[in-house]
Amino acid sequence: MPTRRTAAGSLLTALSEDLRTALTRVGYDADSLLDALGPDAHAALGRQEPVPVRRAARAAGGLGVLIRLLLLGDAVAEREVAGALAPLPVDRAVAAGLLEREGDLVRAALDLRPIDLGAGTRWILSDLDDSMRRRTLTEDHVLGVGHASLSLLRATPTDPVGTVLDLGTGCGVQAVHAASSARSVTGTDVNRRALWLAEATAALNGVSIELLDGSWFEPVAERRFDRIVANPPFVVGPARVEHTYRDSGLAMDGASELVISQAPGLLAPGGTAAMLGAWIHVDGQDWRQRVSSWLPAHGVEAWVVQRDVADPALYVGTWLRDAGLDPRDPRSQDRSDRWLDAFEAAEVEGIGFGFVYLRAIDGPTELLAEDLTHGFEDPLGAEATAYFERSAWLRSVAADPDIAWSARFTVDPATALERVYLPGEQGWEQRVARLHRGDGPRWQHEVDESTAGLVAGMRQDGLPLQELVELLALAHGSDGVSAEFATDALSVVAGLVRHGLIRPV
Repeated sequence: MPTRRTAAGSLLTALSEDLRTALTRVGYDADSLLDALGPDAHAALGRQEPVPVRRAARAAGGLGVLIRLLLLGDAVAEREVAGALAPLPVDRAVAAGLLEREGDLVRAALDLRPIDLGAGTRWILSDLDDSMRRRTLTEDHVLGVGHASLSLLRATPTDPVGTVLDLGTGCGVQAVHAASSARSVTGTDVNRRALWLAEATAALNGVSIELLDGSWFEPVAERRFDRIVANPPFVVGPARVEHTYRDSGLAMDGASELVISQAPGLLAPGGTAAMLGAWIHVDGQDWRQRVSSWLPAHGVEAWVVQRDVADPALYVGTWLRDAGLDPRDPRSQDRSDRWLDAFEAAEVEGIGFGFVYLRAIDGPTELLAEDLTHGFEDPLGAEATAYFERSAWLRSVAADPDIAWSARFTVDPATALERVYLPGEQGWEQRVARLHRGDGPRWQHEVDESTAGLVAGMRQDGLPLQELVELLALAHGSDGVSAEFATDALSVVAGLVRHGLIRPV
């Protein structure tokens, strides 16, 4: 399919100014929504329980009307909707595809909800899901802000950059988020309905986004970007397309392989990518090797963070429900059987899911792939930026170890030394000691007494590493630092730096 720019100026896009005025006037924003509903009803909204929300909305005036109309999918009297949406006429909203009539009542034809992406409220347009009313999703269904979208939003760095590519923009939520920190944003999608909604979402939020129609990276093949974000159709399964927002038409983890392998070629020097991905776990094969094989041999540093591994049956059931299908329905059971047959034929034991961060470098490709399955609250985006900065310093140390030996280090304020004692024959006996970072991804490193002592001596105005290691060797009864002791010490320091528990001054 030839690449083309989307046609600007749809009826939906054209009403954005009046719609924004109405939403602002009634307070249809993230904070006002919470204030109007209260914590209990707001929690019920998240649980997809409409009754408590509807009851709370009764006393919320025009905002309450829009809550019932847009969030609950209720049919509302046209005169109430007209008052809440003024100065936007209901006729225009119906003609544009935002609303639809049912006699004297009006319903939402699209999902429109406020979210706070960290730079104030943004309004996101998408297709209606089945959260409040049962419905079967069409092939070109445009997903709204789901769990995967939110996780990528929190995992994407927000430091200022020049150009951003949002691959597979969907409703445009990642692109709108990126517009707060980028000079220009480009979004691509093969689904023209998605581009229609993304264009209207951008206009509604008063941001400029270049939208291109085309498959994967084809629309921007000759360009380079400072940042790439991607929530691609990464669902793992047989080669088919039932819903374009999740299915790629590529077998198994082919979509993640395509995106991870081709994204480095579109990064400007020093550019980064933040993407969601999935990969299969096959008996006898390390998932890290699988992901590593997708990367070019030169020019990229990759940090792959596996957040979860799903059992095949659980994975299939989850995605069937995601499409609004009842697993008890015979047709759904047939689809489940075929999906699991494909997994069995490919010897799939599990499906890994997580974040893939890339950075363009001038040198051989480097990969760190690790599990991060424990819980943490801090957004991962800032951590990714810091990780690449720490990694760049470690590369310089690999080229010249004297950089580390002459450096002074400081312990991150969030790092704590934990000791675990269990009852023993002589009373409490220490079983493990670990350095635990209390923020970010909350990394933990088990340490011995030598490492604990080394870190204890690290201060901004303290001794350089070489002198600390020499003192440590003396404390252990050695007249000097052996090559093995020095190598081990430098390796320990590198690991603690990589995870941000200590840092060079």
